[in-house]
Amino acid sequence: MYLGLDMGTSAIKALLMREDQSVIASATAELSISRPKAGWSEQNPQDWCEAVVAALAVLKKTHARDLSMVQGIGLSGQMHGAVLLGSGDEVLRPAILWNDTRTYIQAARLDADTQFRKLTGNIVFPGFTAPKLVWVKENEPEIFARVRKVLLPKDYLRLWLSGEYISDMSDASGTSWLNTAERRWSPELLDKTEMRVEQMPDLVEGTDQAGRLRSEIAELLGLPSGIIIAGGGGDNAVSACGVGTVSANRTFISLGTSGVLFTANDTYRPNADSAVHSFCHVLPDTWHQMGVILSAADSLNWFAKINEKKAADLTAELGNALKTPGLVRFLPYLAGERTPHNDALVRGSFVGLAHGNSRADLTQAILEGVAFAFRDNFEALLAAGTRIESAIAIGGGSRSQYWLTSIATILNIPVEVPKDGDYGAAFGAARLGMIATHKLNPVAVCTPPAIGHIIEPVKNLRAAYEDAYHNYRSIYPALKQI
Repeated sequence: MYLGLDMGTSAIKALLMREDQSVIASATAELSISRPKAGWSEQNPQDWCEAVVAALAVLKKTHARDLSMVQGIGLSGQMHGAVLLGSGDEVLRPAILWNDTRTYIQAARLDADTQFRKLTGNIVFPGFTAPKLVWVKENEPEIFARVRKVLLPKDYLRLWLSGEYISDMSDASGTSWLNTAERRWSPELLDKTEMRVEQMPDLVEGTDQAGRLRSEIAELLGLPSGIIIAGGGGDNAVSACGVGTVSANRTFISLGTSGVLFTANDTYRPNADSAVHSFCHVLPDTWHQMGVILSAADSLNWFAKINEKKAADLTAELGNALKTPGLVRFLPYLAGERTPHNDALVRGSFVGLAHGNSRADLTQAILEGVAFAFRDNFEALLAAGTRIESAIAIGGGSRSQYWLTSIATILNIPVEVPKDGDYGAAFGAARLGMIATHKLNPVAVCTPPAIGHIIEPVKNLRAAYEDAYHNYRSIYPALKQI
């Protein structure tokens, strides 16, 4: 048995997997986000530990025997967050999360230093970790002076589980402190933010052994003491393990809170100017590129909350047959945008509203706006030298056939939908726990899922979607000025 723990932004998910990679059961425990000021997004790291306990308590009710047979644990987590620890491992302040944009001034200042893009292969985005520490230094100097260790969110869980300060290459790639080509911390970049290598966790590959479960935590969770914990990784790289996107030129689309277009590479191919992320993969000697939309399914969830409806009810109003693009445009920049704009201040917008518009018209505009944002990502990946011929769809939004059909049509590629099953980050994490425990070949373990059906582009709507996309693209320059 193997356990995958995925620490998302809104929940922690625990998944039990057998030796044959069939899923036995999973459970989730919700997390809350604190937004004390505009643009801020924080969580209490202790809440993550309590959520793990809560999720495992659910599994223990019906699968206590299976838990007692777990041999390895894999970790996945939201990236970029800053957990600041003092000399006694005390948390010095709430963790600043990936979708916190308060650091846009500090990020721009670091990004103006050419060494950051040269060594990391990436823009210094406001959501990344390094500008968070600069913000703390400038706004909370008394806390900055007490920082002994900086951990990423999933690695705080590892510290709680094992007592070890360890991170992996994929998660570390999103800090703006990693020499991504050489897969090591960069003393030069750390120095530019008045940090030191000794304040960072040790680095391993995501498939490596990276700590063992402490006896007191094992007893609390109903797990065997001393079992191996894998290096794990950032949520998208671990999701790639779940859907078999571990070999060159394989691609997945994730329609989750954020949206991701992710392609695996067997070489390091940075192109920071495109705002594409070029990160280490969780597998040794492997990298990946991805475009990121900050508010993908989150845009639909926002609209559903306003209407006091479930997101699935809104998409059901559209049916499954793709319609000609509407006249209303939606730009999904509710929390700013990463690829291709790198704009923390821009905000979302409906454009072209009229008296006759219905709720379904606005739902359609949201789905189309996110699809067009994926096209932006697609074009950025092309500019970065990556060609995409098909993609596997994952994430909660992928349950909408209408949405996937619109994405397939605007990207002009087939979108593959896995058969029913759990192929996300928690499943990928369990696979990493299995690989690390037995030192298995990652490519042999991380195979693609069986495909249930393939969604092809709607050819007779391609021209209409192209016109609508170019109209969508024309709006951003004006919106940026608001």
